[in-house]
Amino acid sequence: MTLLPSPQQLRYLVALAESRHFGRAAQACGVTQSTLSAGLLALERQLDCHILDRAAGRHVVFTPLGLELVERARTALTSLESVTEAATAAREPLAGPLRLGVIPTVGPFLLPRLMPALRQAFPRLRLYLREDTTANLVDRLTSSRLDLLLLATPCDCGGAETVPVARDGFMIALPPSHRLAGEEQIPVSALATERLLLLEDGHCLRDQALAVCGLLAGDRGDQDGFAATSLHTLVQMVAGGLGITLLPRLAVAAGIIDGTGLVLRPLAGPGAWRTLGLAWRPNSPRAADYRALGAHLVETCRDALEG
Repeated sequence: MTLLPSPQQLRYLVALAESRHFGRAAQACGVTQSTLSAGLLALERQLDCHILDRAAGRHVVFTPLGLELVERARTALTSLESVTEAATAAREPLAGPLRLGVIPTVGPFLLPRLMPALRQAFPRLRLYLREDTTANLVDRLTSSRLDLLLLATPCDCGGAETVPVARDGFMIALPPSHRLAGEEQIPVSALATERLLLLEDGHCLRDQALAVCGLLAGDRGDQDGFAATSLHTLVQMVAGGLGITLLPRLAVAAGIIDGTGLVLRPLAGPGAWRTLGLAWRPNSPRAADYRALGAHLVETCRDALEG
């Protein structure tokens, strides 16, 4: 009979691959460094192979086979976790821990409404939050470090199953003296000659803004090296007379331009919005839970967008 690796050994392996540091990996697993090292050494002996390249000295370097085993360990742990998840979901829907990833252009504006609503509707749900860019969140979802994502599409969701919950229209923020400030709404074509301020690379809202405005990355408005890491910074740049920017209505309804004196006008044109939605791993045993949460989120998003 084949002696199989234990789940704990697989957790050690994945934790070391993610942190590339024995001390941090041990801390993540809640064990001492010597325990983690001994567990990995036992795994190598059990499998009769080299997982780590120990000729690399103090650096953590995986052999090619070791890298393959890390991916297989992730898959195996996901399958094991799904057994517990299925039992939990059947016993008590929307209860227990849930690791939710949210993008920075949604989290600050929706979570203050969403968190109290979820606590009231699902008192036994324990929500752990992670804010990051879409690509990083999708990577964490794929590797089972997150259970569910709240993001904006269109984006590359890595094959995740998704459900839309709200349409978030785009608005243009500009100084009151701007030539377009007198318009009731601003057509996309009017932005062709404007200096459009954008978030830095890595934010999906940046790509969505470029796509809506029919621009290529080389036509971006930050070619002189200036870009923002948050919508709040973009607003301050517009208030400083550096250009105009595109804001989602969700942020506007949350009061992002309050006190700035800026003018807001709806952006008119095909696709002048983004879609907020939830994403989870395909065939997740908690898919029914996530869809139930999505139905609840529809109402919360509607109230937030109305502001």
